[in-house]
Amino acid sequence: MMLFTEVRGLPVVPPDGAGPLGAVTSLTVDVASGSVSHLRWRGGRFGRESALAWDAVRSVGPGAVRVGSAAADESAPHHDLLGRRILTDTGTGLGTVLDVAFDTRTARLLALFTTRGELPPDRLLGLGDYALVVWAG
Repeated sequence: MMLFTEVRGLPVVPPDGAGPLGAVTSLTVDVASGSVSHLRWRGGRFGRESALAWDAVRSVGPGAVRVGSAAADESAPHHDLLGRRILTDTGTGLGTVLDVAFDTRTARLLALFTTRGELPPDRLLGLGDYALVVWAG
């Protein structure tokens, strides 16, 4: 298990073991499956952000994220979960997301830590530009 804030800033190391591709900027979440879908990093010659499907991630540890492929997936939509406002499906505010715990092997979300306590990932409904929407019940 790791937290999103622990992964942010880690070097992304390619399969050939050469120098890092860049550093992790964020993780993209697929709300429907309750898992991380993409790893996002910034680096390279122009410092551009790239996305990589989570299936290409081989291991995540305290020192680096090792990937099996460096083929970027630029089609992945992205809304950063950290710092996102939380609203219930009935419109009640539940604070903001401080951090997210996830299983580094399966990419499954384990818990969301918010300014108002812990939320289980099975309450997630949608994530957009404005807010993370969760079931009220």
